[in-house]
Amino acid sequence: MKVLFLTKYPAEGASSRYRVYQYLPYLDAAGIGYRVQPFMATRAYRAINRRGGTPLKALHTAWAIARRVATVLGAGGYDLVFLQRECLPFGAPWLERVLRRRGIPLIFDYDDALFLFKPSPHTPLADVFKRPHRLLEIFRLADCVLAGNDWLRERAGEHCADARTFHVAEDLQRYTARTTLRDRSSVVLGWLGSPSTEKYLELIREPLRALCHEHDGLRLRIVGGGRFADTRIAVEHVPWDLDTELAQLHDFDIGLMPLPLEEWSLGKSGGKARTYMAVGLPAVCTRIGFNCELIRDGETGFLVREPQEWHQVLQRLIADPGLRARVGTAARNAVEARFSLQQQGQRFVEILREVAARGRRH
Repeated sequence: MKVLFLTKYPAEGASSRYRVYQYLPYLDAAGIGYRVQPFMATRAYRAINRRGGTPLKALHTAWAIARRVATVLGAGGYDLVFLQRECLPFGAPWLERVLRRRGIPLIFDYDDALFLFKPSPHTPLADVFKRPHRLLEIFRLADCVLAGNDWLRERAGEHCADARTFHVAEDLQRYTARTTLRDRSSVVLGWLGSPSTEKYLELIREPLRALCHEHDGLRLRIVGGGRFADTRIAVEHVPWDLDTELAQLHDFDIGLMPLPLEEWSLGKSGGKARTYMAVGLPAVCTRIGFNCELIRDGETGFLVREPQEWHQVLQRLIADPGLRARVGTAARNAVEARFSLQQQGQRFVEILREVAARGRRH
């Protein structure tokens, strides 16, 4: 059995890393052959996530399109194609149509509400070419859709007969539980993510200002962002790196996951919160969508909405190291029970085999 994985990003991209790359050792153990071809190579991924440089971005994109087209046209020798997000980030799904005509069993995997329009924070020109409603056709073309949460599964299930929820897993051998407790004077509020989602910290700017005024030594550490700044908040920016990610998480005391109260947030699969939980951090998250399924409020994390709720909950956690420790331990235990990679890895292999066994369509 041979599988072609068409991912959007290289391993540096969180969605591709969590939805594909971390499962590859399980394919190796099962004797399944595979090839992974990311749409963006590492250099292109880094360029796309920077502001400006439109000519270079255009060059990277043109090369990425050429590589992806060549890969799809040469996919005939595979028993299954696993498409993590769309073949191309814009335009009609003509490459998906090519795969359908060739009869190769196709799994489409997604973990964001890609059928909704979301402006690009770094490459506004790309917005002109976006066609979010093409997702509905891709659902119809796929033999199986894997969705990051139940809301996404329900949307896909309106167009695909085999739509399933496949939750994001956490590698608990990599994401070990933190053990160091800090005293009250040096609490670190942590945020881990990408430049595209850093803007959501704006939603809690006022509570953060108030807390920094009330607590000497309180810091906001942003890993993977780079733009959020405020003279009234002690902000530290740290570049994201896969090799140092765990150390940065272990240096947090509280994990933050603000989200806007809009439909787009219903497509989120709790990635930040689950990673915080995996290392034994108390996560404070917006009460919306999958977060409400992931977290037992007050037990394995905290769910809030209004600015005053953010302030009240963070105030409690800053003042009470014991509460942080208890909630962090419960959070780690919850991830071990429901979302461990060791459990999900075998299920991933089983799904691949099941869909591939249906054979080619004629």
